Order: sequence, then C-alpha cells, then structure tokens
Amino acid sequence: MKFSIGGPLKLAFRPWVEGLENIPAEGPAILASNHLSFSDSFFLPAVLDRKVTFIAKAEYFTTPGVKGRMTAAFFKGVGQLPVDRSGGRGAGEAAIKSGVDVIERGELFGIYPEGTRSPDGRLYRGKPGGLARVALATGAPVIPVAMIDTEKIQPPGKVMPKLMRPGIRIGRPLDFSRYNGMEHDRFVLRAVTDEVMYEIMKLSGQEYVDIYATAAKRQIAEEAKAQKQALKEAQKEAEQAEKQAQKEAEQAEKQTEKQTEKDEKERSDS
Repeated sequence: MKFSIGGPLKLAFRPWVEGLENIPAEGPAILASNHLSFSDSFFLPAVLDRKVTFIAKAEYFTTPGVKGRMTAAFFKGVGQLPVDRSGGRGAGEAAIKSGVDVIERGELFGIYPEGTRSPDGRLYRGKPGGLARVALATGAPVIPVAMIDTEKIQPPGKVMPKLMRPGIRIGRPLDFSRYNGMEHDRFVLRAVTDEVMYEIMKLSGQEYVDIYATAAKRQIAEEAKAQKQALKEAQKEAEQAEKQAQKEAEQAEKQTEKQTEKDEKERSDS
C-alpha cells in the first residue's frame, strides 16, 4: 500500500503533517482519529513509516464477484481486519478483540471513535466501547489524530477527486494507566473517550456536537425525507390548484359563450 498507493498519493496531494515525532518508532499505540472521509484510512498510513491496522466492515471481504474479490484482496493487502457489525454486542466484542490482538503484536491500531464518518464536517461524540476498552485492557498509549480537509477532496456526488492539500495533525500520547483494571466501568470508559475527543477537537479545530454521528445521520435522513415529502405535497397542491383554476376558467368561458349566444338571440328576436 505504501509503495503502490501511498507514494502516488503523497505526490499528487502533498499532505502536510504535524507531530510525526509523537508516533513511537516501535512498540504498540492506538491512533484515535476523527473521520471525515473514506480517504482518511489511506492518507494517515501513507505518511507514517509504520504499518497501521484499522478494522473494516466484513462486507468488504465477503462481497461476491470479481469486484468483490478485488476489494477483499485490497483490504487484506493493506492490513484491514474484517469485523461483522451486524451482530450487536457480539460485533463490538469482535472489534475490541481485534484491537487487542494488534496491540499485543506491538503494532499500531487505528480507530475512529465516532464510529462512522461525520455527515457535515463537525466532530461528534465518541463511542465509549472500542477505543477506551482496548486502551485500558492493553495499557497502550492513545495518540489523538486530526484529519483536516479530507472531506473536501471528494465530496458526496463527485466522481473525480479535487487536487488539494489535506492535513494531518498528530497530538501527544495520552496515558490512561491511572484507570488500570477499570475497563468495565462505564463511567471510566466515558471519561477516557471524552478526554480523547477533546484532544482531537483541539487538534482539528472542528465544532463539537455532543450526539453520536449515527444519530445525526438518521436525523439528517429524516429531515431530507420530510423535505422531500413536503415538496411532493406542495407540488400536488400546486397541480390541484392549477387544475381547479383551469376548470374555473373553462366554466367562465362557457358561461360567457352562453351569455353571448343569449344576447345575440335577444337582438335577433327584437
């Protein structure tokens, strides 16, 4: 990935990076990043000398057909770990185990605490499960990372990416050893996650929204649906009003014709 994609990616987009010295030359660490674009998982590993392992949804590895096999081969090649996200709590446990395995191998584990891409460029509340539990279970330092402007490279609906310089700002490692043995305390998990999200907010300069990104996406989808329905109803009302106006015009024209005929007959009789 670093040679086949990373090199051309850096050459074409020239991403700027701050804080590379905060990435350890060896040993395990958790990279906790905001998530603005699909390309985040390409730009961050491309600028680092070390391998970064992210978890990815299992569909990327199980889709049938030639395209599916090519996609699976690509994600395996770049070190992504498949996790089935459809199983509720079981899926979350699988993601945590995957992260712990990566850390125990002494590698870098990448995770997006928001759980999904930001729908509008703002920073959303971090989910307290994966990040905090992996950090407390392994004792690995958490390094906050801010991806900057990656969502502007290929906005939704755009096929061709825009050539521009995204940024990556890497913060200082956070030590949560003071919470050793408390990885099952939900208040501790929330505190760890919020501390990491605060550091990401400072690095990225994003506006923080204290709801989950998944909830925001549902809200945006519902609002879009409601607007579509309102537009549909408005169009229907406009069509009905136009038909009514046309009907009234036709009735008025007929009445005028009748009145004209009546007037002409009266003149003829007289």
